[in-house]
Amino acid sequence: MFKNLNAEEARRDMNNITMGKMLGIDPVTYARKKATGTFKLSEVKKLVEFFGVSFDYLFETADEKE
Repeated sequence: MFKNLNAEEARRDMNNITMGKMLGIDPVTYARKKATGTFKLSEVKKLVEFFGVSFDYLFETADEKE
């Protein structure tokens, strides 16, 4: 769902296991949240800070492209 989130993970050699640990959630839960976009605000803040990018960039979806 979030191509830039996937790209940032790949750049840092991260996967659902390492990302889940970083957020303090189960890797399966992390994968589900990535697929459905149901992150909590606290998780979104951690991800934006961790990757050092804007919310708009990290969570851009294909249908948002102009």
